Amino acid sequence: MAITETGGDRTAPPASARTGGPSRRVRFGYASGSLVTGTFTTLPGLLLLPYLTDTLGVGAALAGAVVFLPKAWDVVLNPFVGRASDRTRTRWGSRRPYVLWGGLVMALGFALTFAGPLPGAAGAWFTAAGYLLTATAFAFFQVPYVAMPAELADREEDRMRLVAGRVAVIGVAALVTGAAAPALVDAGGGGLAGHRYAGAFGAVVVALGAVWVFAGTRTAGGAPRVAADGPALREQFAAARANPPFMALLRCVVLQSVATGVLLAGAPYFADHVLHDSSGVGPLVAAFVAPNLLTMPLWSRLRGPRGYALASALFIAGCLLFLASPVLPQGAVLVTMALAGTGHAGQLLFLYAMLPDCVARDTARTGRRQGGVLSGVFTTAEGLGVAVGPFLYGLVLQLTGYVSSGTGDAAAQSLTARVGILAGFGALPALAAVAAVLLLRAYDRPGRP
Repeated sequence: MAITETGGDRTAPPASARTGGPSRRVRFGYASGSLVTGTFTTLPGLLLLPYLTDTLGVGAALAGAVVFLPKAWDVVLNPFVGRASDRTRTRWGSRRPYVLWGGLVMALGFALTFAGPLPGAAGAWFTAAGYLLTATAFAFFQVPYVAMPAELADREEDRMRLVAGRVAVIGVAALVTGAAAPALVDAGGGGLAGHRYAGAFGAVVVALGAVWVFAGTRTAGGAPRVAADGPALREQFAAARANPPFMALLRCVVLQSVATGVLLAGAPYFADHVLHDSSGVGPLVAAFVAPNLLTMPLWSRLRGPRGYALASALFIAGCLLFLASPVLPQGAVLVTMALAGTGHAGQLLFLYAMLPDCVARDTARTGRRQGGVLSGVFTTAEGLGVAVGPFLYGLVLQLTGYVSSGTGDAAAQSLTARVGILAGFGALPALAAVAAVLLLRAYDRPGRP
């Protein structure tokens, strides 16, 4: 898929310097890649854990491990994908071939994850294999995709515009898949058959996003050409560790992603056993992600850790208010979810905007093009957090006595299990977000030379 070259102009300016900033077409094309990212985060985050516990009958702790382990594999894989994309040269650019083929293979993995040819433990193994393929392909899509803004734009405000579009489309993807996937499961009769419809739908959205971002960024795919015999991967990791702002960003994104993973994994359980309305998952997801579309102009006026801290305060307040859900009307619960979603929209914007800034500063400081490796490490941290969230939530369910079911419908739960469902859904994300804010304080510290 990739061809490496050692010749060429090593000082050619990026596309933004030559064109005065990314065009509207490029900005829209880049943002469309979030159809892939948003679907990968939302659909498995929302359906996979309850699919394992309430359709395949897998224990909650084991189900959490099935969700977690493919992302743990990405911890090893992502930095190497970033290194490869840094060194790749093709007539389509260095990042875009990975974005296209990674997304298309990922679509296949999505369909297999929810194909459900067998019930029980055998079906769980098949699901785990499909999700492993999906997570592997996602690494080849996401790492180059995240590295692109630092090469598409020179100025901080241009990178912020790229990232704001990306976050807005994450909201679109989450709205579409978060509302449509549960509805498709119900329309297909629930159980194994219903989840096949949801998996096929996710595959179509992912394939569309991959093709769209590949086509939409074709005039800006050629990043500066550099020698293929750059610094060793170990040296680049050392450079990342010597960069306190980047390391602070990594620690923060792990914990923030844990919070997101818990909320997505817990939403179906929260709807079933706290709101007593299994059809309430769609409105919950819509209330959470709609602020991505509505609040970007406001959040874009702020910058960096201070903006992130303000967004996190709203997110934490919303999560803690979830604990009062049993005595609140459902409309008030949706407002609470929207409050958390408003904060989450800002959190995503500031984290994603700080990454290309870190990459650009690292390039200026070291003279080395290592955005792919840094983006790979960042994507690893984000993916690890999203996977740890459902794993932790599964442990909470297991410890509080959650009863699994192989019928496709959730079993009746004890009072202790219902308390675990609610406490895990509200308290765990709030604690993770508090820790993330504290760890991000090191972002403003300068890196060592």
